Amino acid sequence: MRSLISTLCRLERETRPTDPEVSAALARRYAELPTHVRTPAQLIGRRTAGCEGTHGVFPRCDFACRPCYHSKTANRVRVDGAHTVGEVDAQMAYLRARRGPGQFAQLIGGEVSLLPPEDHAAALTAMWRHDRVPMSFTHGDFDYEYLERLAVGPDGRPRFPLLSFAAHFDTTMRGRRGLNRPEHEGDLHEHRRRFCAMFERLEHEHGVRSYLAHNMTVTPKNVGEIAAVIRDCHAMGFRMFSFQPAAYVGDQARWADDFRSIGADEVWAEIERGAGVRLPFRALQMGDERCNRTTWGVYVGNRYVPILDDLDPRDLAARDAFFRAAPRPFAFAPRPIVAARLARAFGRHPRDAATGLAFGARFARRLGTDALRHGVRPVTFVMHRFMDAADVREAWQLTRAGRTSDDPRIAETQERLAACAYGMAHPDRDEIVPACVQHSVLDPNETRVLADLLPIRSRRAAADGTRPRRV
Repeated sequence: MRSLISTLCRLERETRPTDPEVSAALARRYAELPTHVRTPAQLIGRRTAGCEGTHGVFPRCDFACRPCYHSKTANRVRVDGAHTVGEVDAQMAYLRARRGPGQFAQLIGGEVSLLPPEDHAAALTAMWRHDRVPMSFTHGDFDYEYLERLAVGPDGRPRFPLLSFAAHFDTTMRGRRGLNRPEHEGDLHEHRRRFCAMFERLEHEHGVRSYLAHNMTVTPKNVGEIAAVIRDCHAMGFRMFSFQPAAYVGDQARWADDFRSIGADEVWAEIERGAGVRLPFRALQMGDERCNRTTWGVYVGNRYVPILDDLDPRDLAARDAFFRAAPRPFAFAPRPIVAARLARAFGRHPRDAATGLAFGARFARRLGTDALRHGVRPVTFVMHRFMDAADVREAWQLTRAGRTSDDPRIAETQERLAACAYGMAHPDRDEIVPACVQHSVLDPNETRVLADLLPIRSRRAAADGTRPRRV
């Protein structure tokens, strides 16, 4: 009887539409936002505390991309599993204390597959332990054997019910096996397909599900290939396509093009051309629109259908009703738990429930009868615009001094930093800094310190025995 009561109490807590700790963390986060982003569409502080990322955990990479956002000393730091796991644990513990449970965190630094599988798994375990939903960042140039050793323990049992990876594929990258210097984005399709196939095999053989994101750096040379990448790759298995216009950050020796000759509207237009439809990005917003644009939607066959239309007042009313009724983030919660939370939420808000039902009927009509034949595949389109290091350094210095720049470009940089959706933890300083500050201001000194702490003893030293590594 006690066991039954304990189970019922746990289920009651897990299915609550709100959670006091989450609500308090979100309220603190919303209070930190500048007024210009406190719009009805804003997700930060209402649905999420924002994305999180690691830093200084494994800065080394075996590619030589142009551009590269790592500092020039990053490859002087050896990969050390104990250091990685210790730093990840400390950073995630701090974020858990500041931002509450259920947030998305990126295991990011250099190349994650340089970590031995056991250390990679230990880092992900630490993130889950601190109630983070982790995503590993990679160039995707590793073998199935590595993935299997990461996902499955020595006892043959899966370590995780879900693995989330973001893989970077584009023509700015140098070092991929079998395609060292790709000339066209289409040259990489075989490698994109192979990457997704590994995770399909993992689920078939071991039951481990996956969430895969596709990252692409955009320069003047490949901006015109965005649409073809989307059309050719949307059915491969990626759940997100993220495009990042190149910025002047990191190793200056790897800056080549006139990156600023392309603008955000031009890049987004190419994404829309690939999707074959207008992508409404003002219905839901993460941070500052000048940094991030996002459209959630589904594919029905080859037809993309956005979930919300930012020009339809009825859709915006449905968004607002959802925010009121169900403020708690779901963060990959099991579907029965999500369904129970929604049922309890809308049971308390019958008018909002009616609005939601009307939206559901409207969205079903947009999907059409093809959804019954083809099903639906959720896919999210994202554009992230990083800022140039010189601007960030000046803006951060002025912000620290409590001053606002008279230069419109630097003042805009200050505004965007204040609304940043992507933070990195510094427990030693009791601070979460914007990712652009981390890469532009803090990384150079941090990697110099790490190069002394974790020097590379031999050019032949490898992080993992599953494949030879380049330096």
